[in-house]
Amino acid sequence: MTKPEQLTFPWSKPNKAIFNHFYLEDINLYVKDALLKHDDLFLYGIHGAGKSFLLQALCNQYTVNKKTSLYIPMNEVKNYGSDFIDSLEELDLICIDDIDLIAGNKSWETAIFNLINNCLISKCRIIFSSQFNQSTISFNLADLFSRLKKMDHIEVLPVSESNLKEALKFITNIKSMRVGDNEINYLITHSNRNFSRLVKIIDELDIASIKLKRRITIPLIKEII
Repeated sequence: MTKPEQLTFPWSKPNKAIFNHFYLEDINLYVKDALLKHDDLFLYGIHGAGKSFLLQALCNQYTVNKKTSLYIPMNEVKNYGSDFIDSLEELDLICIDDIDLIAGNKSWETAIFNLINNCLISKCRIIFSSQFNQSTISFNLADLFSRLKKMDHIEVLPVSESNLKEALKFITNIKSMRVGDNEINYLITHSNRNFSRLVKIIDELDIASIKLKRRITIPLIKEII
């Protein structure tokens, strides 16, 4: 497999994720450092902490460096069957998101175990993510559980409430959006404080503002949330 690009599959979606667009608190700096090394990893953290974005950003970084990679979102892929992962170890990097979703599925557990073994031989880097620490996932295949448990594991922590305002300003600046402090404060106060949900609202506001040709004001925010 020689093409220096990411492979595409039916579930693949274009994305522009890059590390510079991910708000990193000091407590998460070591996560980026670990991803930019060459070791296999197991990332875990609550839903919305940014694991998927980080995996996609890493795949994009590999592409920039003319290396092959594949991002596999298990929530979309598990129903396709596991045959397609045969020979993926020829890649430079494989990122498998939400690996816990295949727990109890004999076909998938066996396929992932074989993939890990093949990657060890071919030197393909493999990274998993889950909402759960790997030692707490109920895999039926003991050998798979053992392999995953031996991997270095890192927790991705969500944006703290004290930094939500700064994080949202970071996102709006990246998107070149004009959103005032009063509007950001209103958004934080009157909506779910989950950062990933707040970012989705920012995206919706950006689209609405352009479509309606309106500035982003508290009345517009009220319409969106």
